[in-house]
Amino acid sequence: MVRRNPERRAALLDAAIEVLAAEGARGLTFRAVDQQAGVPVGTTSNYFAGRDEILKRAGERVYERLVDEAVIADGLAGPKDRARVAELMHALVDRVAAFPTGFLALLELRLEATRRPELRDVLTRRIREDVDFNVGYHTKTGLPGDGTTVVLLWLALNWLIMERLTLPDLFTGEQRHDLVEALVDRLLAGQPAAVVGRKAADSTGSAP
Repeated sequence: MVRRNPERRAALLDAAIEVLAAEGARGLTFRAVDQQAGVPVGTTSNYFAGRDEILKRAGERVYERLVDEAVIADGLAGPKDRARVAELMHALVDRVAAFPTGFLALLELRLEATRRPELRDVLTRRIREDVDFNVGYHTKTGLPGDGTTVVLLWLALNWLIMERLTLPDLFTGEQRHDLVEALVDRLLAGQPAAVVGRKAADSTGSAP
């Protein structure tokens, strides 16, 4: 019988994310998750029907942990100019990089999805939801740029984050900062660079 305790289930998925990041998809076993979570052997198998299920749920769990309602509300405030977009993009990079095991686990899941159609379907659905949310959110904020701008930012920043986490010495922190600034400036060329008289918004270290 599959157990339903939501707190224990979430803790096991968090442990699965850590295992994926450290050992890769091949290292993700029920025993490894039990050990990482510090629970008795057999606990994970009581919560998940099989390895395929925990792979699929781990990907969803990463996105659950990245959602921050306070940051979403904060994004609706402030000036509607290129400088504000750049602030939010810097915050996004920092926020995802602050959860490195989550991002690395997603990379492992994407590779595994090339061999598992069901996992590919789950990740495609969940990541499409994330992209659609970001496009809708950007429109709601009234920030400059359209849906294509958002998707291009999403694609470019995902790769920049991957470089930061997998090859941290490839670019310096200053270079990564300048690349984000250049990306926003070039994608939003023609839009107001900054509202006259705006005050620099405080960096929250996070973004939707």
